[in-house]
Amino acid sequence: MQARTGDLRFFRTCITVMAVVLVFGFVLQLAMGRSSFGAPLIVHLHAVAFMGWVAITVSQAWLAAGGAARFHRLLGGLAVAWMVALAALGPLVTISAVRTGRVPFFFQPQHLLLADPAMLIGAVLLFACAVALRKQRDWHTRLQVGALMMLMGPGVGRILPLPFLKPYAFEIAAVLPLAAPLIGMARDQRVHGRIHPAWLWSIGVLLSLLICARVIALSPAGNAIYAAATAGSSATGTDGRAFPPPPQPMSR
Repeated sequence: MQARTGDLRFFRTCITVMAVVLVFGFVLQLAMGRSSFGAPLIVHLHAVAFMGWVAITVSQAWLAAGGAARFHRLLGGLAVAWMVALAALGPLVTISAVRTGRVPFFFQPQHLLLADPAMLIGAVLLFACAVALRKQRDWHTRLQVGALMMLMGPGVGRILPLPFLKPYAFEIAAVLPLAAPLIGMARDQRVHGRIHPAWLWSIGVLLSLLICARVIALSPAGNAIYAAATAGSSATGTDGRAFPPPPQPMSR
């Protein structure tokens, strides 16, 4: 019982720190004037879904650590519905950015079109496994950390100097959150004497999807997907592998 309580407190701390880092990235960009609230409606809807799911995940961790099992289960139902909304809005935001030329200049549009949904798919898969294994607390908690890890790239990337990390800026931002499962693995080895396989599954999902997204983006299949996604837009006929031009400085 003492070991389980210690585990829940660890996961509460881990998820809270992950959420703080993620939110800090967005707040930093807003404070520096690099982002604004003047984005299309679909972006705002996605932001609500994204940050709402992060808030639910953090609340779940605190409820579990505090022994509020009943409220934890009730909020779990909302978490499932919220993830469905996030899964629907995520790809729409990426497609909208590619079609309207709003892809950051340190990402290749064709790669972002595949990599962003790939990370979301990974989060959905790990979250779905966590829900399915909710009675096996050791798996459930670790897979929840893995699901949040899959979605940390956008927040972490906003802290990094991504323009200097081309052409692998996306991968670097996505890989750094692996610190969470690596810390969890080290703790498992110290406290339980072995590394739980849930950590390895989470890491494997992340790395596999990153590799697949990069390979497909540079293939004829990636060309076809990009052409279909941009058909009828201002990006029609453009080279999806070419980095967009950096923003021009504002004239005084």
